[in-house]
Amino acid sequence: MIIKVSFSLLQGFLSGSNQAAMMVGKSVRQWRSIGKGLILGALLTTCMILLYCLSAPEVQFGLQEVPVPYSCAHRPSAVHSSTISNSSHHASGQRTCTPQVDIMFMKTHKTASSTFLNILFRFGEKHHLKFAFPNSRNDFFYPSPFHRSQVKDYRPGMCFNIICNHMRFNAAEVAKVLPADTSYITILRDPADLAESSFHYFGRVVPLTWKLSGDDKLREFLKDPKLYYDPEGFNSFYLKNLLFFDFGQDNNLNPDDPKVDEAIEAISKHFHLVMLVEYFEESLILLKDALCWDMEDLLFFKLNARKGSTVSKLTPELRAKALEWNAIDWKLYQYFNATFWNKVDAYGRERMARDVAELRRKNAEMASICIEGGHAVDAGSILETSMQPWQPIGEKSIMGYNLKKNVDKAHGKLCRKMLTPELQYLTDMGVNLWITRLWGRIREILHW
Repeated sequence: MIIKVSFSLLQGFLSGSNQAAMMVGKSVRQWRSIGKGLILGALLTTCMILLYCLSAPEVQFGLQEVPVPYSCAHRPSAVHSSTISNSSHHASGQRTCTPQVDIMFMKTHKTASSTFLNILFRFGEKHHLKFAFPNSRNDFFYPSPFHRSQVKDYRPGMCFNIICNHMRFNAAEVAKVLPADTSYITILRDPADLAESSFHYFGRVVPLTWKLSGDDKLREFLKDPKLYYDPEGFNSFYLKNLLFFDFGQDNNLNPDDPKVDEAIEAISKHFHLVMLVEYFEESLILLKDALCWDMEDLLFFKLNARKGSTVSKLTPELRAKALEWNAIDWKLYQYFNATFWNKVDAYGRERMARDVAELRRKNAEMASICIEGGHAVDAGSILETSMQPWQPIGEKSIMGYNLKKNVDKAHGKLCRKMLTPELQYLTDMGVNLWITRLWGRIREILHW
């Protein structure tokens, strides 16, 4: 009996010792894991800061002032006829004009701007135009204000036709790169939808959002944004009045501040056409009319579209909160929504409807010629690496396309260009994206 009791006590002691040892081992492993994570995070942060410092161009404030020519069209563009249906024009129903080739496109965030960029790239190649591109990255060192020294191989007095990569707008510096006859174009999006898209795409690079919990972080954020927002926080501009910020303005102003109205008025004076995402085809028709382009110049496929299952459905309540939080962007959008429809009325509603129908028909025809299956697919189903779009950190939510097999020679080149994502197209045009590419490799290693 004594032996049995002693044996039981020994078993209990050994069992307790094993459990204690297991708990200690688990604790040690957890601390090791945390330690490795902290070390890796510190090394990664240090490397990225070092890379940024090494790659950021020195802003040369003492650059020589050399006037840019009035126009940078390297040769007279072909004059062509443009069909019109307004009786106020020539009785023949035709007018002759010269395509405008000097263009500034202010590429705002999450506004279908990558789709329009593809249109601009193809137009520029067609007319052999000179682009003012950034160096080492796909943007002009955003969110720093644009400076002409950020342009690849810039020299004072150089002639550029088109500038179109992401930047934080700086009118005075842009004017020193482009000629006086440049057409300034930009695009806006309903601020509530933009806020949802920006939160999804950039949320993981905004530390302010890391303390949000639950499955619907956007809902939690919009319930009381001030709990999670710091005007001086890293990348905080992605969370509030992003459009206004992109235009070089203070996104934390009170919406009733007179500076807001002054800024909107200044934007109105700078930009000849402000397009709207919600009326993208109508916007392109207005662009065609203003710049004397051909309908074929407007052909497009939607690029960087998100998978429907990743899009948060905004209830009326959340939408109202998003507009309240982004009140300056809402004010900006309402102003240019009014000017947009004034332009449509001047163009003619019936004429606009006919032209939009024609553009949609041509795009559908190109989709049947170019796209395997006729529609976009999930990132995992894209067969060619050259067709893979850039993805937000930690997700594969951006869709892309597969080029149809055995496309006829007449359409093969155009199809590939229309389906090529922005980064790959920039590389094809000779832009050095080593920082962007390196960041992509790091993300792959960390499975982001």
